[in-house]
Amino acid sequence: MKNKDDLGIVYICGAGPGDPKLLTLRALELINQAEVILYDRLIGEEIINLFPESAEKIYVGRNVGDPTTHQNKTNELMLKNASMGKTVLRLKGGDPFIFGRGGEEAEILIENNIPFEIIPGITSGIGAAVYSGIPLTHRRYGSAVAFVTGHEDPDKKTPEVNWEKLFDSVDTVVVYMGTEKLEIIIEKIKNGKKDMEKPVAIVQNGTLKNQKVITGNLNNIVNLSKQAKISPPAIVIIGDIVKLNDKINWFNQASRTENARERKTERKN
Repeated sequence: MKNKDDLGIVYICGAGPGDPKLLTLRALELINQAEVILYDRLIGEEIINLFPESAEKIYVGRNVGDPTTHQNKTNELMLKNASMGKTVLRLKGGDPFIFGRGGEEAEILIENNIPFEIIPGITSGIGAAVYSGIPLTHRRYGSAVAFVTGHEDPDKKTPEVNWEKLFDSVDTVVVYMGTEKLEIIIEKIKNGKKDMEKPVAIVQNGTLKNQKVITGNLNNIVNLSKQAKISPPAIVIIGDIVKLNDKINWFNQASRTENARERKTERKN
């Protein structure tokens, strides 16, 4: 058994919502220093391309529907490599403490006396909202927002999200991992909400070049989602604040401007 001085360290780090420019300086610093990088499904190619050749890269992503025991393998890899004295970067999409199981991983490290550090990242709910022009709080439209998951632990005896009562205390709801059960979630919200015209937006691939945004209301968003063939990763935003998407939709406008400039440059050449 190695003594504590022989141990490596694990960095549980958020990589942000996808756009590599949204990595924190600390995240980029750790990417360059890491000997082992354990990265998940939401780490895109542009970020993977930043990994140094010297680092051992291990994909530990879990798809929707995969067994929850998948996390055990990730835990084993963290413990094994840190026990060998290596610098381990556990790189996670978004923020490690917002539906990222970062807390569970930190508990495992504590139980095994492994040194660690936790680095926050921009959570995908905030990133997707900002890049679709939807401010999650606004003096005219909403002063309270709730972040909820549409994919709870299947081992729970009873779900904890009370969809029918959510809008009793908040103005805006941001749903992570909700597209697979969108129809069920929307029906439950409708059961507790009289306003069937409540605006809804779905942001797929938020902050990335292929970001797609659809908007509707509680009555039609399920059908609109099917027509647009929405698939994970996607964030669902529900609330009057969604109305500002049309007005503040800066990212798509910026992308169109950039594409027009590129076409103009190509014609000149």
